[in-house]
Amino acid sequence: MLPENDIACLSDQVFRKVLKLMGNRFELTVVCENEQEAAAHIHAAIAEIRRIESLLTTFHEESQTSLINRNAGIRPVQVDKEVCDLIIRAGKISSLTQGAFDLSYGSVDKSLWNFDQHMTALPDPETARKMVRLIDYRNIWVNPAANEVMLREKGMRIGFGGIGKGYAAECAKALLRKRGVQSGIVNAAGDLTAWGTQPGGKPWTVGIADPDSTHHPFSYLNISDQAIATSGNYEKYAIINGKKYSHTIDPKTGLPVTGIKSVSIISTNAEIADAMATPVMIMGIRAGLNMINQMKQIACIIIDDQHQLFTSDNIQLR
Repeated sequence: MLPENDIACLSDQVFRKVLKLMGNRFELTVVCENEQEAAAHIHAAIAEIRRIESLLTTFHEESQTSLINRNAGIRPVQVDKEVCDLIIRAGKISSLTQGAFDLSYGSVDKSLWNFDQHMTALPDPETARKMVRLIDYRNIWVNPAANEVMLREKGMRIGFGGIGKGYAAECAKALLRKRGVQSGIVNAAGDLTAWGTQPGGKPWTVGIADPDSTHHPFSYLNISDQAIATSGNYEKYAIINGKKYSHTIDPKTGLPVTGIKSVSIISTNAEIADAMATPVMIMGIRAGLNMINQMKQIACIIIDDQHQLFTSDNIQLR
């Protein structure tokens, strides 16, 4: 990655910065007249992403998310309006996906689900069910009038891993547009939002990751004023008895989802795309595509374990 102050000039008027934010690789690309102007815009966007990270992280005891988790089953916690609003929107997606998306997935004990080379066995189904007992978005109580949030059960935890990067990308884009940047891309570890066009007027071209070779896209999409997010078992997984297990947990069973290698969601909003990718993976090909096909301004690409490609009704790949 580039040092903190380095901005790369990709072509005439296109500038990019790559760095680690929210524990992930972020790429911020803007179309500007010169490098000095681009650097000012990009560093403002970086500051905005870090502000959001400070609210949503579970790695700092003083974050608002940690405060909510620490007071689970005890008392409501007052949070910033944007955090309260994000939790409300997440609740609507949980309801839409019948709990396949759930902020309270953080209740699962991470010591039992590390998904690395040290993991040699899955827990038995009974243990897994006990582990997901506290996962229930309906037990996230919100009072929007006072921006208060409470987890009803002791031991419950929320985490924004399934929606936070997409939200941060949208916030960074909004800030850049407010500053007058008419074209750019914010790529939050694959949760990507693009607006405007390249200097010549062409739309931005983005690759859809190949689950078997993440550095070689299997397809490309031309997008402008759209977002795309991909969830897959190539990012984090465990191989147990020769079988690959995704880090994505079905909140109903507590066991890893199988059968799907990756899900890519195309939408007008990166937060929605981010939040919808995991539930489709959990719901499976038929139910997932059926849900997407009933929604407006959203499309889906699925690759299964047999390398077969499935798409929603409204998408064209090249």
